[in-house]
Amino acid sequence: MALDQITLSHFRNHAETRLDDTRRFNLLVGDNGAGKTNVLEAISLFAPGRGLRRAALAEMAGSDGDGGLAIGASLTADPDQEPVRLGSYTKAAQPGRRLVRVNGSETSAVSLGEWLAIGWLTPAMDRLFTDSAGARRRFVDRMALAVDPLHARHATRYEAALRERNRLLSDDRQPEAAWLDGVEAQLAEHGCALASGRAGLISRIMEELATLPSEPFARPALSYAAGGPIMQSDLAAALRDNRRKDRAASRTLIGPHRDELEVAMEGKNVSAASCSTGEQKAMLIAIILAHANLAARGRPNLLLLDEVAAHLDPIRRGALFERLRDSGAQVWLTGTELAPFEAIREEAAVWRVENGKLQRV
Repeated sequence: MALDQITLSHFRNHAETRLDDTRRFNLLVGDNGAGKTNVLEAISLFAPGRGLRRAALAEMAGSDGDGGLAIGASLTADPDQEPVRLGSYTKAAQPGRRLVRVNGSETSAVSLGEWLAIGWLTPAMDRLFTDSAGARRRFVDRMALAVDPLHARHATRYEAALRERNRLLSDDRQPEAAWLDGVEAQLAEHGCALASGRAGLISRIMEELATLPSEPFARPALSYAAGGPIMQSDLAAALRDNRRKDRAASRTLIGPHRDELEVAMEGKNVSAASCSTGEQKAMLIAIILAHANLAARGRPNLLLLDEVAAHLDPIRRGALFERLRDSGAQVWLTGTELAPFEAIREEAAVWRVENGKLQRV
């Protein structure tokens, strides 16, 4: 068991919601707009980052409150120990500032990754393979963070150093070499860690994919295309040598912010972007399941799957449930009706959602 005694206060259309007695499979059933995905989004805020919708915190606060919101949950990491109480909330005076508590003590959002790993699959992710390279980098970073909580620190510090270097490059005055040396040293240090984390993750996911059957889900082939040297000394030298070109462009042209995740369907040698919608969905599910196997090692693991079962045929749906059982993750699924979940109905906790209110079924 991972999360239980989950509470939502003034979160989107949930004024006061509580979910108790959770299980391995947890189903949220209701009409579109009832508030099912809002529950998943709230749970996703127990991971570092902006949640599964990447929405601003102020947008998440319910109109029934004072502008703040609160989400709480009890985490059972070890059955022989007392549960850990997690809290993620904002205050009305600072609606854009996220606050986190663990057992009543304030801590950083990044530290949540040390307690549990959370992954998700939403309908918006269906266009991942045809979306921008930036969207795929965020996808990789989210998966890397679920495996290594320190990944977020390197990403944050790299982005801060990148903004500073770009500011210096776009200044009308010639920046001092010493300033650029210092900023580039930070870029190289954290960029190396960031790129190595991404490359290592892709390699491990490919190893997991090799152990999974290729049917009924398509088996994708993933490769990591680095946007610059991965070794720290090489990246520092490349940044230094590229200053003239970067200054002409007013931005940094090499580095992990130019990385790309390349995906193809194994056996067909066809880019995922050129595959059918059904094939893309199948490959995305295969990646999520392979990553779940990795993330489940060492920490409690959650999978949030929004409207995934209804779009699968019975054979793929049954295979998905079997793999979810084997993943070791606590799974949260949404749907408009119970019929697609008949195979797991008896082992699942089920709530019917209507206008932001939940009723146990």
